[in-house]
Amino acid sequence: MAILDPILDRFRKRPPTVSVVTLRGVIGGLGPTRRGLSLETVAPVLETAFKDKHTTAVALIVNSPGGSPVQSDLIARRIRDLAAEHEKPVTAFVEDVAASGGYWIACAADEILVNPASIVGSIGVVSAGFGFVEALDKLGVERRIHTAGSRKALLDPFSPEREEDVSYLKAVQVELHQLFIDWVRKRRGDNLKAEEEPELFEGKFWTGTRGIAIGLADGEGELRSVMRARHGDKTRFRQVERRRSLFERLRFGASADPVAIGEGTLTAIGERAVWSRFGL
Repeated sequence: MAILDPILDRFRKRPPTVSVVTLRGVIGGLGPTRRGLSLETVAPVLETAFKDKHTTAVALIVNSPGGSPVQSDLIARRIRDLAAEHEKPVTAFVEDVAASGGYWIACAADEILVNPASIVGSIGVVSAGFGFVEALDKLGVERRIHTAGSRKALLDPFSPEREEDVSYLKAVQVELHQLFIDWVRKRRGDNLKAEEEPELFEGKFWTGTRGIAIGLADGEGELRSVMRARHGDKTRFRQVERRRSLFERLRFGASADPVAIGEGTLTAIGERAVWSRFGL
């Protein structure tokens, strides 16, 4: 057995392993041909990252301009549940942007580290659309809509905007905004600078450097250097990714499908608009 001892010691002294999960893109469903970040797509990856018995810590690479508040909340809560269940520390590393729903998810980590040029914040709720009433008039098109329920066609883009409908929408936005604020306060706690709070929750966003100063982030840091400084030079990094099904690989590769091309183009335009708010 003495001959095997050196070999066994190598296995007993397994170097620390950091599971890395990349959360990149717009949050929510993007259509049948493109998938954004959602609990459905992210949950299997998170489960694998946290359940690995050799994992010392979990690192989240966050690069998202936001999206669905529901999916943001679901993903963030799943991260906290898994961290508590498996007793693994979680660090979020912000790349270009962690704004709106992206910041919501970043707050699920025990620590948020940024690049000085990262964008963080945008703690607010937005709803955008278009009105086509005058366009229909010029085209001589009559809008016909029939509902059971007086508010079922609320804010229909082809009908004149009504003040009571806008007021109703804003009331919903206020409720969602408060949920976001409560989550940030719960997760960031005393890190938030009280004198800055009036601005923190107005929907503004800041650079990583300013984000640290006002308590939205904890410091600057890059994944490998930070994790090796904490866990040792021999720290291993395990990138955990979602496996796409055969159907998805075939579907997403079907570039000759004109429907897929049209849907993909519209989705890409929408995504581009979300990213462009932050100069990206």
